[in-house]
Amino acid sequence: MNTFSSATPAAYSDEELVKHLPGFTNHYATVNGVRLHYVEGGSGPALVCLPGWPQTWYSYHPIAAELAQHYRVLLVDIRGMGSSDKPAAGYDKKTMAQDIYELLRHLGIAKASLLGHDIGGMVAASFAFNYPQATNRLIIADGAHPSEGMRQMPLLPAAGAFKEKMDGQYPYAWWMAFNQVKELPEQLLAGRFHLLLDYLFAYVMLDDSRMSAFDRAVYAAAYNEPDSIRAANAWYQTFEQDIVDAGTYGRLAMPVLGLGSCVSYSYLQMSLPYVAENVEVVGILDSGHYMYEEKPAEVLKAVLSFLQQGPR
Repeated sequence: MNTFSSATPAAYSDEELVKHLPGFTNHYATVNGVRLHYVEGGSGPALVCLPGWPQTWYSYHPIAAELAQHYRVLLVDIRGMGSSDKPAAGYDKKTMAQDIYELLRHLGIAKASLLGHDIGGMVAASFAFNYPQATNRLIIADGAHPSEGMRQMPLLPAAGAFKEKMDGQYPYAWWMAFNQVKELPEQLLAGRFHLLLDYLFAYVMLDDSRMSAFDRAVYAAAYNEPDSIRAANAWYQTFEQDIVDAGTYGRLAMPVLGLGSCVSYSYLQMSLPYVAENVEVVGILDSGHYMYEEKPAEVLKAVLSFLQQGPR
C-alpha cells in the first residue's frame, strides 16, 4: 500500500490536524523538565488519553469528538512522541507518569480518568499505581504495565504462528526485541518509516484498510526523523526498570477496564486481576490492535459505559 496521501507535508502539522477535530485546540506545557504537546476539547470531568507506538495524539481522532461531548478530553503526546520533547532519558513509565501528573497539576486538575493505548496504556497504568489519589478510573487498551511475564515472550515464533496476521493465541511481537537495539533502527528506518508502518498495520489489524493513507502519512511524518525513532525505542529500552518498579506496586483499588483486541484479550483477562481489585475486561474481538480505527463505535460504547457507571 502507498502510505503517502496527496496532501502536502504541512497538512500533517498539529496546527492543521487539530482542524479535523472542531472544538479542540493545541497547547504546550513544560512540566517535569519536559515540554509536552497536548490537544484539548470538551468540558466536564477530565479524561486523559495517551497514545501508543507508532502513533501520536492524532490516533484518538476517531473517538475524541464523542468523548468530548461528556468530558474534558486531553490528548497528550507522551514524552518522546510527536511534538513533545525527546530528551536523552526519562522513558521509564514511572517518570512518564510523573510527566502526566505534573501536567494535570499545571492545569489545576486534581483528579482524572485515564485512557491509554499500547505504550500509552503502560504510562496510564503507571500513573494509577503512583498517583491513585489523582485517578478516578483507568482504561487500558491493548497495553498493560510491563511485568516479569514479558521475559517469557519468544525470540522465535511458535511453529506455524508467524503468518500474515498476528496470531492472538501465539502472538509474535518481534519489534519488542528490535526496538531494544540502540542506534541501528534509526539508521535503517529514518526517511522510510512508512515501510514499517505498512507492515505493522497489515500484521496487527484485521482490516488495515481502516488505517487511511492520510493517517499513515501523519505517522510516517512523525517518526521519520532519527530522534523520533530513538525516543520511541526508548519506551521499550526502559522495560527492565519498569519491571523493577512493577515489583514495588500494590494492587489498584480504583475501577479498571481492560479493552482487549483479538491479539490481547486473553492476556488482559489473565493478567489484570493480578494487579487490580476492581477490574472488568471487554473483548473487541472483531478488531486487531488498532481498535480506535477498526471499531470506534465499539470502543466508545465500552469506554462511555465504564466511565459513566456509579461506584463499584
